[in-house]
Amino acid sequence: MTEADTCREFVTPKLVEAGWGNAPHAIGEQRSFTHGRIIVAGGKVRRGPQRRADYLLYYRRDVPLAVVEAKEASLPAETGVQQAREYAEMLGLKFAYATNGHRIIEIDYTAGTEREVDRYATPEELFSRLTAATHLPQAATPHLLEPFNLVSGKVPRYYQQIAIQRVIEAVLLGQKRILATLATGTGKTCVAFQICWKLWNSRWNRTGEYRRPKILFLADRNILVDDPMAKMFAPFGDARHKISAGDARQSRDMYFGIYQALATANADVFRQYRPDFFDLIIIDECHRGSSRDQSAWRAVLDYFSPAVQFGMTATPLREEARDSYDYFGNPVYTYSLRQGIEDGFLAPYRVHRVITTVDAAGWRPNKDELDRYGREVPDDEYETRDFERIVALRARTRAMARHLTDWLKGTDRFAKTIVFCVDQEHAAEMRQELVNLNSDLVRQYPNYVCRVTADEGDVGLAHLADFQDVDEPAPVILTTSQLLTTGVDAEMVKNVVLARVVGSRSEFKQIIGRGTRLKVDYGKEYFNIIDFTGTATQHFADPDFDGEPARIEDVVVDEDGVQVAVIAVEEDGEPLELQAEHRIADAGVALAGDDHVEPRKFYIDGGEVEVIGHLVYDLDANGKKLQVVKYTDYSGRALRTLYPTREALQSKWANPDTRAEVLRELSERGISFEELASSSEQPDADPFDLLCHLAWNAPLRTRRQRAEQARSKTQDLFAQYSDTAREILTLLLDRYIERGIIQFSALSELMKVQPFDRYGSPSEIAARHFGGVHAMREAVTRLQTAIYQ
Repeated sequence: MTEADTCREFVTPKLVEAGWGNAPHAIGEQRSFTHGRIIVAGGKVRRGPQRRADYLLYYRRDVPLAVVEAKEASLPAETGVQQAREYAEMLGLKFAYATNGHRIIEIDYTAGTEREVDRYATPEELFSRLTAATHLPQAATPHLLEPFNLVSGKVPRYYQQIAIQRVIEAVLLGQKRILATLATGTGKTCVAFQICWKLWNSRWNRTGEYRRPKILFLADRNILVDDPMAKMFAPFGDARHKISAGDARQSRDMYFGIYQALATANADVFRQYRPDFFDLIIIDECHRGSSRDQSAWRAVLDYFSPAVQFGMTATPLREEARDSYDYFGNPVYTYSLRQGIEDGFLAPYRVHRVITTVDAAGWRPNKDELDRYGREVPDDEYETRDFERIVALRARTRAMARHLTDWLKGTDRFAKTIVFCVDQEHAAEMRQELVNLNSDLVRQYPNYVCRVTADEGDVGLAHLADFQDVDEPAPVILTTSQLLTTGVDAEMVKNVVLARVVGSRSEFKQIIGRGTRLKVDYGKEYFNIIDFTGTATQHFADPDFDGEPARIEDVVVDEDGVQVAVIAVEEDGEPLELQAEHRIADAGVALAGDDHVEPRKFYIDGGEVEVIGHLVYDLDANGKKLQVVKYTDYSGRALRTLYPTREALQSKWANPDTRAEVLRELSERGISFEELASSSEQPDADPFDLLCHLAWNAPLRTRRQRAEQARSKTQDLFAQYSDTAREILTLLLDRYIERGIIQFSALSELMKVQPFDRYGSPSEIAARHFGGVHAMREAVTRLQTAIYQ
């Protein structure tokens, strides 16, 4: 019996017998809970395998309790134990079953047991065990079981469901400070909304009265509250209200506010509400300062201390986020950037490290050189962290803009792009350079390039709204400094450009989070980080970073922004290190932090800046450590880890059936034959020979040479068929010479197109000229084997 037969004949009837069939939603069969990692190879995108549970058992529509892993009846039930455990732990479930239809093994995480049982537990039994283990009072269960609001049609993903359940359990158990850590782009707002909805709709509140709770959604920017209030929280209808200095009404249930409006310089608006007014406060981006003891915004949280306070952040525990963890405690749930990419919910990214001459070697003024305003520039060696802070080099900005423009021309000129600059002035200069370099499109789309900073106000927000609209062609490029680092849900961002140093790990994650959202139906499946400052490679080199890129390239461009070189680096090479502290010029110009007013700068309008480097950073074969290697070196090393010898590879490659497995393994490691042929400048080489050359320095042979070899070795094969059959086999060899490897699985499709279609359909060709389908496949297999002998 197959696994499907086992499920149909034995597993499902026993689940129904245990009471799981009493509700239509109780048994979920073949439930996929991930999308499958997006794998980018050679510019082509495919999905990796999904995680799929044979059965998920639900107590209520939105409350899964157990996973069941079924194996075919001929296998021991123990075969499914490890997978059942893996899925249960991933899904946050406390119960799992492994079965072969006859024997049932129950895994109970609440009791720490794994034992064979004669039946499945009933829904009531499992839920009773769960509530007893979590010490959840019986009176609190209706709040936990309140259904999600699915009006929008978006069903929370598995990790969102876990986060929602964990937070609500903590609330119901009386925990006053709660934290959840979810990577940027994974839907923290959705989690917050469903928590609010379940508690609001089930009339939970701190005092146990029969009333709806008063909830405050708190952030530090208008964009972080306005967008959720208008969109995600729309089902709350007239219960919503945004607190402002002039409107502190108290008759609603779902409140929104920013710290700046609640705690103004002239009056503390928040004090118009009683300290115990709110039952629940949700703090979005809670790592951004409100939990620091010295923060002026901390007064808001301290004042409303009776409320349950739930903080959301994308920043794992590190020094820059320690205040949040000290205040809220350890997170009840964490979902990392790495996991989001692995599950296929977040877009993977490729990193291009672009190095200019002045960033590589530094910049020093000429003797007695004056800046734009006639001031003498202090004689010093200025480096990446100094540019646009102490000295503003217009030539450097121009080189960046030229390179970015050429990048877009070579890829997609309408790919949504955000350029993060040092300050608003730098963003203005970058916008101007990009406008002039893209004048052909600016004539047609006046807002092709826009600056969106605090100075633009409502005009900038209007540009941002158009940028976020997937159906609006312009703006395409936004230049900014700080405003767009968080809270901008722009699903079509395909390029994130770093024109400034980002030293903070949390800010860096927020910035790259602008591109992690997927929009597959619009062609957005991955994005690029174009790094002019070394920020990305510095953070990726940190062993604690939790989301590696698919690939990193270091590009060298000249003053026209044109790529001029690829710098070869040893496998153990190091990226350019950034100075840990801001340097101070001899003139005594102090460099302020990112959150302070920028210091006086020296403006240098002349000079030339070129791009001089393009390095390739890749992961090792296990996808763990970021290394500095050329793409060809990486491919050769990855191949040797899969196949220790050339003979081991050849034995699998020569057979069309096993070759598909080789191709899959190479693709999963990001190895593309098109990219290899381009990188090694060997467009006519056979893929097998190219791989062997890179891995073992074997001699290269062209596809034509291998085809001629195959003809000479298969003369007996050609002789046994008619003239027409020989013509078809010769055409197959010609197609191999033109396009490369012939895949056995694609033979029937190949026979449907020119020039093969003139001989008839695939079945007609097989019957008339080869003596049947099996005989034709055998002939083609022999031909392919001869190619690789």
